[in-house]
Amino acid sequence: MKNKFLFLHFFFICFVVNTFAQEEIAIQHKYTAHNKGKFFVSWGGNRESYSKSDVTFRGKDYEFTVHDMKAHDKPKGWNIDYVNPCRMTIPQTNLKLGYFISDHYSISIGVDHMKYVMTQSQTANVTGDINLPEDQAGSIHNGNYNNTAVPFEDETFLTYEHTDGLNYINSEFSRHDDVSKWFSLPNIDKVQINLTEGISGGILYPKTNTKLLGKERHDDFHISGYGVSAKAGINLTFYKHFFLQGELKGGYINMQDIKTTSDSHDSAFQEFFFFQKIISFGGVFRI
Repeated sequence: MKNKFLFLHFFFICFVVNTFAQEEIAIQHKYTAHNKGKFFVSWGGNRESYSKSDVTFRGKDYEFTVHDMKAHDKPKGWNIDYVNPCRMTIPQTNLKLGYFISDHYSISIGVDHMKYVMTQSQTANVTGDINLPEDQAGSIHNGNYNNTAVPFEDETFLTYEHTDGLNYINSEFSRHDDVSKWFSLPNIDKVQINLTEGISGGILYPKTNTKLLGKERHDDFHISGYGVSAKAGINLTFYKHFFLQGELKGGYINMQDIKTTSDSHDSAFQEFFFFQKIISFGGVFRI
């Protein structure tokens, strides 16, 4: 009887140990348990806000600074254009392609297609000199400005925007942490929750739309400067391969060579801070 009891006891222990071992193996083999070697791609939309900025405009016959220029974004709202290949640059969008170099770290390249529009209804102080030839339409604005308040309702003085767009082409290094266990999710291959943080940097390649001092409107792409940024977000992954991600991203932009007209002598420079709210959809997979 004693031997029979010992045998049953031993059998029970082996059963329990084997059960836990099988569960551990199953967890280790879940697709979402490891990220290293996976690729991901995402597409989404954003809203932005910008700090005030001093913008300096230079040319052969003028140099002046608009102090504390106000600007805003140009939202499209929920629209079919986000998925229409012929109209994808009309909304404010975010594209990202990335690769997990380890379970917790990834590298990626992306384009933040933001839009920056000078607020036309503002009055801003201007400092500098404008001495255009009298036969030019913009000569009505000739004069010496010494922190002079100027209402910009008159578009012959200045309209200024990066609306196709304020293109921030950047590379990013990010960390990812699975926090599904905080919510007691039993099967991380069905729903997984990740926190992500990252830093990025890159170039600004805006298409700047400008009408300056009565000159012909200019609207062309040009590498204009650089930016640096940091972000934090939350990622919800569904059924191994699909995810929804929300991010808050802030950064600094410095553009020292903005093209304002077709004349090579004309340019502008500015620096400012930006804040982005991003919602994107994507997929993650192995090749």
